[in-house]
Amino acid sequence: MFFRLLAGLLPVVITLSPVWAQTQFKFYEPVRPPHDVQVIANGGMGMLAPECSVEAIRECSGDFIEWAAIDVRLTKDGHHVVIRNEQLPAGKDGATHAALDLTLDELRHVDLGIAFAPRFSGVHPATLSEVLAAAKDRVNLVLNCRQVAPEILVNEIHEAGMEQQVLLSGDPAVLAETRSLATTPLATIARWTPGVESLEVLRSTQKPTVVELAARDCGPAKCRILHGFGIKVLANVVGVDTDDTATWDHVWANGADFVLTDRPAEFQAYRTRRGAEVSVQIALHRGANRYAPENTLPAITSAVALGADYIEIDIRTTQDGAFVLMHDSSLNRTTSGTGKVNEHTAAAIAALDAGSWFGAPFKDLRVPTLDQGLAAIGDTAHAYLDAKDIAPEALLAAIHRHDLIDRHVVYQSVDYCQRLKALDPDVRLLPPLRTAAELDAVAELAPYGVDAKWSILSQELIDRCHAKGIKVFSDALGDHESVEDYRQAIGWGIDVIQTDYPLRVLRAIELEANNERAGSK
Repeated sequence: MFFRLLAGLLPVVITLSPVWAQTQFKFYEPVRPPHDVQVIANGGMGMLAPECSVEAIRECSGDFIEWAAIDVRLTKDGHHVVIRNEQLPAGKDGATHAALDLTLDELRHVDLGIAFAPRFSGVHPATLSEVLAAAKDRVNLVLNCRQVAPEILVNEIHEAGMEQQVLLSGDPAVLAETRSLATTPLATIARWTPGVESLEVLRSTQKPTVVELAARDCGPAKCRILHGFGIKVLANVVGVDTDDTATWDHVWANGADFVLTDRPAEFQAYRTRRGAEVSVQIALHRGANRYAPENTLPAITSAVALGADYIEIDIRTTQDGAFVLMHDSSLNRTTSGTGKVNEHTAAAIAALDAGSWFGAPFKDLRVPTLDQGLAAIGDTAHAYLDAKDIAPEALLAAIHRHDLIDRHVVYQSVDYCQRLKALDPDVRLLPPLRTAAELDAVAELAPYGVDAKWSILSQELIDRCHAKGIKVFSDALGDHESVEDYRQAIGWGIDVIQTDYPLRVLRAIELEANNERAGSK
């Protein structure tokens, strides 16, 4: 009984004793200034490219995500490769193989990309050395050591100069051997299940840099104890019932240093909005088209999950007078069909695949109707309606049917806007503004806002619009999708930025907020 009581008190006693404290490992910071909680994308950005591919890892850097967790396996002839699943996709002969059964040369002929989407055809399994080179100074990596040769692994990490950018996970004996072979310290993970394993035994046998806890076990007392030992905490929230904002708040508030998630983009957006006052609104172009096929329901619901203020969708009319979401006048680019939208019936378009071109997770996705798209926007986001091909009367009826009169804008020509205004003076118009000289003429419409070309934006133009009671929207598409351009426009007082890269805009907002905080000190 005495020993059981002592074991229960031991973590507290040790926490209070500085003799036990370890020096905390210094990781490279891909995003600076660093966040207090860093996100680990499970498999990299697997919604954008094949999981664990070089492309999925590079996409992390583009979205300011600090870490990617990838799986390392050993080929038949002793090379480390990065492959998500041990069983590879079926080859041309219809057979499946395990990475362990193939040589590196044989793996080079395995096309991982075509199984994800036709546009990734030719993407083959990457060697660990190739992945380390791609991640250097961009993204830190959790290496899940599924099957590894410790000596080769250490040499590859040292040769890449990635000692401060990798965190090793796997069998404790393999990790111990790897640490013993390293000429400079390497960071390792130990998984702890409180109530089942002793923390003291875990510390003494595995000597972890980071302890991984299930989301339910990530309590404040446990995090304080681990931090007292100089050990960082990784909260694993992966799971249908745990990868959500409530769990993120839970592990964040309790002191987690890292969060392993299947929803890195949503976590990143939530983290930024939670920590910075947002002075500009964001419109997601064709929905969250970076993370899901444009103008589809997943693109809209992803935009909602990212906290979009406006969700831009394009509307066209079918041959039989129905309304669908489609940017192009043709079906060719984003569906399995061909020909013009207005030459096909609604039923014919409803049978098309609108997702496979983007990625395997969206196979057999359908083209949504206007009503389906407006319903998916929900109760908080605003509808940004690009009236590509729809009668003003029909569009106005849909706006009222979905109770969006106070949560919408309609983008289209001045003539179209005039027709809408005649039908309902409360409609929120957003005509284009191509030159500063057009402002006075466009202002006669008394529009809610203008969609100004990014190249004409200036402090003076935005001030002129605001003086007339007109909000300024602009599309930061193409050459202007940069943090620097966003920050300049935010400084001028732009109201809404439309973007294909929402996390870049949020990064600009975050940096502006940091500057404001620094200036107020």
